[in-house]
Amino acid sequence: MQIELVETYLDLMETKSFNRTADRLNLTQSTVSHRIKALEGVLGRPLFSRNKGGTQPTAAGLRFHDHAKALQHQWHEAARAVETAGAYERSMRIGLQHDLAAHYAGDWLAAVRRDLPGTSIYVEIDYSNQMNRDLGAGDLDLAILYTPHFLPDLHYERIGEVRYEMMSNRATRIEDVKAEDYIQANYSPAFERLHRQAFPHLATAPIASGETTAILALMQKLGGSAFVMEPDARRLLRTGAASRVAGAEPIAQTVYAALNVRTRHAHQHRRILAIMRDLIAR
Repeated sequence: MQIELVETYLDLMETKSFNRTADRLNLTQSTVSHRIKALEGVLGRPLFSRNKGGTQPTAAGLRFHDHAKALQHQWHEAARAVETAGAYERSMRIGLQHDLAAHYAGDWLAAVRRDLPGTSIYVEIDYSNQMNRDLGAGDLDLAILYTPHFLPDLHYERIGEVRYEMMSNRATRIEDVKAEDYIQANYSPAFERLHRQAFPHLATAPIASGETTAILALMQKLGGSAFVMEPDARRLLRTGAASRVAGAEPIAQTVYAALNVRTRHAHQHRRILAIMRDLIAR
């Protein structure tokens, strides 16, 4: 069976529209229809019905879904295994939340290489939404992220938390922080919710970012106040570039691991997660 047929079916299950699936996969609608018909021919059952209400999966289409996800995941694993045949025993593609990369990626990957010398590693630095999608599609084997989506075939677990502190090169007290001089951090929906509850008067800031690196650059160029990751806050204090804002409590951000339910107990996955857990706990 061609994997393109399975992946077209999976996309159509999401969109419920031949037109939208064609756009998302950069195909013609006739190609999408041909692939679905070919898959239905292999399985011997219609997978979708079309009517005035749109495209809906049949009973067979619904039943095939979990198997299609498993086929997609196994195909990607097999393709990666073949790519590295002869060089390494196995290969893994792992994702890491943008804001964690600067402080943890180097030590994490160095320790992984020492512990798992027979495994080749590819690291993708990204945001949670994209990593969740890539995990669901089988394009990632494991990810460290801020926002779980709790998809049916994915396993999530809490591995620690990081803290963000409000720093400023203009204000020393929270009462002195003005919205027009504030750089709003949107690191995750959970962070944004806690921030809004604690500092509702700063919700109208003129500029925002979801990455500490960008926020630090904005603070340097424009001046102002913002939440930055704790290690960056300590560095700003050491260099005298900014000070902690008195009265602004730190905001904790939970860090999650995400991986496929079928591989959550695999030795290499558990070791990679354990290393990151230890680093975050330091």
